[in-house]
Amino acid sequence: MSKLERRIAEAAEAALAQRKYITAIDVLTGLRWLHARHVDTWRQGRAATLEELAAVDGAKMTDAVAALRRWALGRGLTPSPTPYVSGARDRGELRFVASGDDSAFRVHWISPDMSEARRRQLAERQSKAPDLTVVEPEKPWECAGCGGTGPYLIMESAGPHCLTCADLDHLVFLPAGDAALSRRAKKESGLAAVVVRFNRRRKRYERMGILVEEAALARAEEQCLADEEVRLRRRERDRVRRAGEDLEFQAAMAAEIVRLFPGCPPERAGEISGHAAQRGSGRVGRTAAAKVLDENAITLAVIASVRHLDTDYDRLLMSGVPRAEARERIRPAIDRVLADWRGTVGGRGHNGRHGELA
Repeated sequence: MSKLERRIAEAAEAALAQRKYITAIDVLTGLRWLHARHVDTWRQGRAATLEELAAVDGAKMTDAVAALRRWALGRGLTPSPTPYVSGARDRGELRFVASGDDSAFRVHWISPDMSEARRRQLAERQSKAPDLTVVEPEKPWECAGCGGTGPYLIMESAGPHCLTCADLDHLVFLPAGDAALSRRAKKESGLAAVVVRFNRRRKRYERMGILVEEAALARAEEQCLADEEVRLRRRERDRVRRAGEDLEFQAAMAAEIVRLFPGCPPERAGEISGHAAQRGSGRVGRTAAAKVLDENAITLAVIASVRHLDTDYDRLLMSGVPRAEARERIRPAIDRVLADWRGTVGGRGHNGRHGELA
């Protein structure tokens, strides 16, 4: 098995363990050839193909998907062709690569362990068209239809359009924050769109709210007022349950850190897992790989902690040293700590297989 095939298998195993199915996008993002923000941009219809956003060309992407197919068949997974439709106004079919047949990219590989009920739910969800996606732009822009601008844009084949040109200007904005109200307003509305904005710090698109019909929002508000007490009790139960799940996961992650790095003090392992696995943080501990205690993801969390707490990295950044140069300067210090915690003399260096993912 080649190095690339091993990396593909690791990415596939992590996604399969979490969801019981695996997609080409899971592998491409797992290989770090794509980031989640690239996939979001593509799904919004803001790129003609996924290839133009990737770090590699279409031929290499195709080879990776072929390797995924061989791995999936070897594991006895079931292929399920899946439509990929744009969240743009024209709802066009999304393209993965610029040339050639990209049907292999559209296959979802299903685990034989997935229940029939779950398979039906998955098939039903995949058959639905994605939400219309409206973007709150970061920079000045011009509507391809009228030449004007506005607070939001939506993509069509001819380019970005304002809500007036896209026939969405009669909708009202409902900010995110009340899940029940948003869910009911969307259900009541004949036409709705999700509003997203790019978060530069987290390097991903984040949901800001939805656009819905005004009458639909009024009906949803009445429904929420009628059962507010019941929903408050349910939210409290869910909060307690999630807190318990988080503590269990952090404990399991800390135990895995100690297993991989026997010299790491248990209290330090607990601090690393608590920081990396914080819900909503977007840190490595919340990734699909970390949730199944993947060795690479656990090692990345340890390296991140050592970088900030056991080296001069933060001081170098504050003194104006470029990030890449600062990382290079502290590399020997990180390797020494990792070698000490592993109980090895020289260590294998975090610029090997694990460093590739850092």
